[in-house]
Amino acid sequence: MAIVSSKQSSQPDKSPKRSQVKEPKASAVDAPILQPEADPAERQVKQDEKLRPQQLGEYLGQQELKDVLKIAIQASQSRKEALDHLLLYGPPGLGKTTIALILASEMGVTCKVTSAPALERPRDIVGLLVNLQAGDILFIDEIHRLSRMTEELLYPAMEDFRLDITIGKGQSARIRSLPLPPFTLVGATTRVGALSSPLRDRFGFVQRLRFYEPDELSQIVLRTADILKTQVTDQAALEIARRARGTPRIANRLLKRVRDYAEVKKKLIIDPQVATEALELFNVDPCGLDWTDRRLLTVMIEHYNGGPVGVDAIAAATGEDSQTIEEVYEPYLLQIGYLNRTPRGRVATPAAWKHLGYQPPEQQMSLLR
Repeated sequence: MAIVSSKQSSQPDKSPKRSQVKEPKASAVDAPILQPEADPAERQVKQDEKLRPQQLGEYLGQQELKDVLKIAIQASQSRKEALDHLLLYGPPGLGKTTIALILASEMGVTCKVTSAPALERPRDIVGLLVNLQAGDILFIDEIHRLSRMTEELLYPAMEDFRLDITIGKGQSARIRSLPLPPFTLVGATTRVGALSSPLRDRFGFVQRLRFYEPDELSQIVLRTADILKTQVTDQAALEIARRARGTPRIANRLLKRVRDYAEVKKKLIIDPQVATEALELFNVDPCGLDWTDRRLLTVMIEHYNGGPVGVDAIAAATGEDSQTIEEVYEPYLLQIGYLNRTPRGRVATPAAWKHLGYQPPEQQMSLLR
């Protein structure tokens, strides 16, 4: 480590005088400090936040859920109490996070957003709970993945607004209870059956989000297009909505890809023809099936005569992981009636045969009767 002495050196100072030193003039380039450009990921997050509705009246679809939440909000505001705990479940992309943010906006409180995998240790959830203010909303995504210890800490916090902490170890260990302000826990999950009964029963509201109808999704597409300053006709919005699998997140994603196509092709207005051309370029057919979905059905029809066939055989023939097939691709194919699960294996339905341009044999049709 270098030591800098404050004593003056005995040697004469041979350095030029300050008055003789010509300092360079600050140029126009050097004068301002260059500011780093915004991170593309941050810009994307800000853009996604703009796409989310801020008020319950702006939220499109899920009318039954909105009616329940309106009553709950008005009752809580009249009593000046925090909302009761809410559990939202359903497929991904239907707006569970958006609903939590809307509730916070309607109640005029703060919403703390986290996910269950981020709460690995008990101190993670403790840090969130002790920093909550009265009426705040704590949103936990994928709540079915909470660890056992973290889940047990939530029990007294949800019921009695109390946090029980164990201090010390062994014989000197003691439990200290910390009071918590009344808050609202909003949990979101895609697998409500994976929640333990004690946790599920502590929610005052348990609401399921359903898939959206094409007319509802077309309104979402038009709203998103207005925010993105993109001109889209009503018929083009409906064309995009038909291929969105009943999910707003997919509808917004398809709209952005169609917008990219229109900008490159110098199309000022997105009409049905432009939307169809763009979506065909991205291998999204009129039923919302992508290349992998069609590949799975084609393999079943061409290699196994439509089934029945086991999922492991399908995975080996397509090169996809069996778990990915079961959790990612099969749910939508089952939903639209293109695939059936039987005790003997998976079967492609006659509708899938006709959609892909095949004629279903009588033997295959008899398996579904």
